[in-house]
Parts: sequence; C-alpha cells; structure tokens
Amino acid sequence: MGLMGGSRQLVCDVCEVAEEKASKMSSTVPKSSNIFWHDCPVGKADRQKLLKQKGCVVWITGLSGSGKSTLACTLGRELHTRGKLGYVLDGDNLRHGLNKDLGFKAEDRAENIRRVGEVAKLFADAGLVCIASLISPYRTDREACRALLSDGSFVEVFLNMSLELCEARDPKGLYKLARAGKIKGFTGIDDPYEAPLNCEIEIKEVNGVCPSPCDMAGQVVTYLEEKGFLDE
Repeated sequence: MGLMGGSRQLVCDVCEVAEEKASKMSSTVPKSSNIFWHDCPVGKADRQKLLKQKGCVVWITGLSGSGKSTLACTLGRELHTRGKLGYVLDGDNLRHGLNKDLGFKAEDRAENIRRVGEVAKLFADAGLVCIASLISPYRTDREACRALLSDGSFVEVFLNMSLELCEARDPKGLYKLARAGKIKGFTGIDDPYEAPLNCEIEIKEVNGVCPSPCDMAGQVVTYLEEKGFLDE
C-alpha cells in the first residue's frame, strides 16, 4: 500500500472509531440531560383570567365512524358562539403534519397519542378548551395522557357506538377496505379497541342511531359548565 493509500486507511479508521464512540455516547447519555425547566411570570391562572375560562382537554375516543370529528367540530363551534376559545386536534389532520412520520403499528399508535397528549396539555395550560379527537384504541395510552393533567382537567368522552353502526356508516370507506384485507391492523376488525372504564362522559347510540352532533355537543357543554370550565 502506498503512502496515499495508507493515509486514506488511517482517515477511515479514525472515522470508524469516532462513529463508534458517538454511538456509544448516544445510547448511554440520557436524552434529557443538561436541560432545565424555566418558569415564566405569566402562568396558567393568569391566562385563564384573561380568557375568562379554564383550560382543559376534552379527549374524544371511539371507533372509526363513531362521529368523533363531527362532535369535535360541532363542540368547537358551540364554544365559539358562547365566546369561549377552543381548538380541535383531529387525529387525521395531525397525521398530515405533526405525526406524518408515524404508521399504525402498536408502537406508532402509542407515539401518536403521546405526542397529541403533550400538545393538548400545552393548549390546556394556555387556557384553552382543547378538543382532541382520536380513535386512541389503547386504554394505557389514554390513561398516560390523563396523567399529564393531574388537576382533573382531562375530560374523556367515549362515543360508544357499536361496530355494526360504525361499519354501516363507513364515511371514509375504511371498513370496506379492511374487510377486503387492503388495510391491516384496522381498529375493530383485526386490531382491538379498549373501551374506557371510567370516562367522564359516555354517549351511546339510541335505537341503533347515533345522536345528532348538536345533542352530543350539548352533553359535553353541559358537563363543562357544571364543572366550572366555562366560568368567567
């Protein structure tokens, strides 16, 4: 090997050692090292006073086709007409941006919910009524989001619509694709949905029919009023 070839080999060896060292460091050094929480003089209570409402998270869960997005948008509109500030975090919409790198495997679903939970917490801390609309099929993931808001400002709304009703509605044609085997891991078909055990609000179908969006939103607004979230 000539002098030039020996130099190249030496550079390659140094690079490999450096990469190996960096790899070991990244696997052993905590990702949250050397960071500190910085408190600001304006807090949640100040923002709530300014908005004349209390920040909370309304987490809407249920099967695909149960009416989650419709309820979320109707609720947002109803709050707006009352002069209350809300914001909708829709599961499908978020997968166009914040969560566009995630699929539908169990670990991706968990990360999807974790991210939304953290964002929802920020909206609630800002004093808004954050309306999160996601299938969120796994109970553990939803409970992890609830744990982020230890002050009781997490309101879980379960749209308890049967699989038969949701599949008959099938607004996006997803059940048809899942039954045909063109979608794998679809909630309710070949992936489980774990219903809430102690949700704050449960909305059921009536005689095989989903209640109207206004009726469902009315139930949620009534709860928020009773719990003081819409107080000035």
